[in-house]
Amino acid sequence: MPHPKFCQVCATPLEWIALMEDGGPKERLRCPNCGHTHWNNPTPVLAAIVEYRGQVLLARNAAWPGKMFALITGFMEAGETPEEGIAREVKEETNLDVSATKIVGAYDFQRMNQVIIAYHVVADGEVKLSPELVDYRLYDLPDLKCWPAGTGYALADWLRTRGHEPVFFTAAENEERRRGLNLPPEPGNAS
Repeated sequence: MPHPKFCQVCATPLEWIALMEDGGPKERLRCPNCGHTHWNNPTPVLAAIVEYRGQVLLARNAAWPGKMFALITGFMEAGETPEEGIAREVKEETNLDVSATKIVGAYDFQRMNQVIIAYHVVADGEVKLSPELVDYRLYDLPDLKCWPAGTGYALADWLRTRGHEPVFFTAAENEERRRGLNLPPEPGNAS
C-alpha cells in the first residue's frame, strides 16, 4: 500500500523521522511542521467462509481474472461488531441471510496492510450478487483448493476443523489462477 505524502492535519509533506517510542527509537512518516505521526496501522477486513446448503460459496470480484474465486470479504464499519459486519457483508454481496457465525481466526495480509478476521457462516436465501461480484461457484468440501495468502489460510484452517486436510494450489496453478491480476485487489476484496 502506498504511504500518504502529506500530513493529514496541516498538509505539510511527510518525512521519515525517527523518534523514541515505548519500544525504542522508531522511524515513521511524521510531519516536521506539526509533529503528527502517520501510524499506518493495518485495516480490519472481515472474511466469510459461506456455507450455503451444504456447500461452500466462493465468488469472483469483477476486477479479478476469470479463474480467481475467493471468500466474501469487506471492511468492518464503525459501530458494528465483527459478527454484525460479516453478516452485513454477506447480505450486501450475495443477498444471503446469515443464521450462524463462528470465528475461524485472524490472519495477516501484509501486502494490503490488512488484518483479516475470518468467520464460518451458515447462510440461506436466493443468491443475487452485488455489482462488485460477477460470478460464484459452490464447492463440496473435498473439492475446495486453498490459495497461499490471507483468506486461503483461513479456508485451510476451517477445512481442518471439518476433518479435511487442505490442498493448496501449486505455485504454477496459483500463478495461472491469478494471471491477469496486474493490480492489487480493490479495498475490501482480500484474496
